[in-house]
Amino acid sequence: MASSPMLNISIFALFVLITLVVVYRVGATGTAADFFAADGRFSGPQNGVALSGDFLSAASFLGIAGAIAVHGYDGFLYSIGFLVAWLVNLLLIAELLRNTGRFTMGDVLSYRMRQRPVRAASAVSTLMISFVYMIAQMAGAGGLVALLLDVHSGSGQALVIAGVGAVMVVYVLVGGMKGTTWVQIIKAAMLMLCVVLLTLFLLGKYGYSLSSLMEHAAANNPLGERILAPGAEYGESEVTKLDFVSLSLALVLGVAGLPHVLMRFYTVPNAVQARRSVIWATCAMSVFYVCTLVIGYGAGAANDTDTILSAPGAENSAAPLLAYQIGGTVLLGIVAAVAFATILAVVAGLTLTASASFAHDFYANVIRRGRTDPAAEVRVARWTAVGVGAASILGGILVNGQNVAFLVALAFAFAASANLSTLLYTLFWRRFNTRGTLWGIYGGLGTCLVLVLFSPVVSGAPDSVFPGVDFAWFPLSNPGLVSIPASFLCGFVGTLFGGRPDEERSDEMEVRSLTGIGST
Repeated sequence: MASSPMLNISIFALFVLITLVVVYRVGATGTAADFFAADGRFSGPQNGVALSGDFLSAASFLGIAGAIAVHGYDGFLYSIGFLVAWLVNLLLIAELLRNTGRFTMGDVLSYRMRQRPVRAASAVSTLMISFVYMIAQMAGAGGLVALLLDVHSGSGQALVIAGVGAVMVVYVLVGGMKGTTWVQIIKAAMLMLCVVLLTLFLLGKYGYSLSSLMEHAAANNPLGERILAPGAEYGESEVTKLDFVSLSLALVLGVAGLPHVLMRFYTVPNAVQARRSVIWATCAMSVFYVCTLVIGYGAGAANDTDTILSAPGAENSAAPLLAYQIGGTVLLGIVAAVAFATILAVVAGLTLTASASFAHDFYANVIRRGRTDPAAEVRVARWTAVGVGAASILGGILVNGQNVAFLVALAFAFAASANLSTLLYTLFWRRFNTRGTLWGIYGGLGTCLVLVLFSPVVSGAPDSVFPGVDFAWFPLSNPGLVSIPASFLCGFVGTLFGGRPDEERSDEMEVRSLTGIGST
């Protein structure tokens, strides 16, 4: 593929310049409320578009398109899982979370518990999940630039990943939540326009017949018509079928535990706008994920499987290769800019969430025991953003080349294992106590981490992070089937062995979560 590096760099640089100007103009003030939650001044529709921009990551655009192009219908299962998951947020989480907390998930979990240990656990969970999610985005950045600039050396891709990390840190340091939100709104608009236009063009090329497009994709794939039905990737054996169930659980239940998604509910003024945010985000993502089906099969129809897998970035290169087939270097540059915008916006949101949790939950309430001022919190958050950015760069270099949709699914498993059980127990079970919270978070997080480390993700398979060694004993690539129930069980058993909760605080939390009294 003959790309034009200067054109690609120019388009991407233009996006970065525009968004940096926007971030600078709306930059955060020194107050914690503005830096962490934009003072709750965004409307439901604005926050909904930003939510979709925050959530539609490199996994959605690059990873899912590649998974569908190579594996067919089984790749589309990622889209279904990501979308259905928002029902959990809409029906169970959004309003109650907005009414109960202020800046972070730790505000909710610690409301009627012992503050210091619960906030420390919340910070550990947030940092772990954000790191796993961020390295997936960094892997997408490395693969994309390798394709666009024809950079095949590991050192060259590492430099690109470092550059992406540096820009995202600037977004957070200068703009805080307000600037990051506007970057996500701009990125969401660009991404939606891009995928809709690509979808319309592809359908037009095949006479607006989805069947014709899918037949051409099947003809280019060694799996043939198997890619048009379930089972091409996850139906080969009993283990792969269990892996599919595990993946589905992680995708559907993980969104409600993602800290960077939950934090966005504090950028609106009340619970009504929080619910509207979810509705707007769900509608936007419904359009997007339907388009991924057409784009994925279209990528498979335009390029055979060997071409996709042999390109720098492998599966993640399917959408850029399709853009080049359709519109040459210009469209490739535009699609690349949109993909970069996607990566930058998502990692900026993750970085802000991780730094906010460390500063607000750990520094202010664990180390300083609540005796600190907002300016110090913001200062610590900014320094934390630099550290988180550096760690994510190193992690992204390590997993460069992995399918980003798959890596993000692991982050969803961590989120569902560590956070979902404790959030639901806290909001709906009055008996739930501090010990149950700690057992739920650490038990779920620890179980998930151990199973991932000793799974084919890390060793024992050709596409493992360390393919040359084999110390895997857990057969599933996604641990959700075991780790999610384990977290609920740990939270339940821990509660039974813990003391009685503070009834007065439980009453206060119940009234506040349902009515919003005291939340503003």
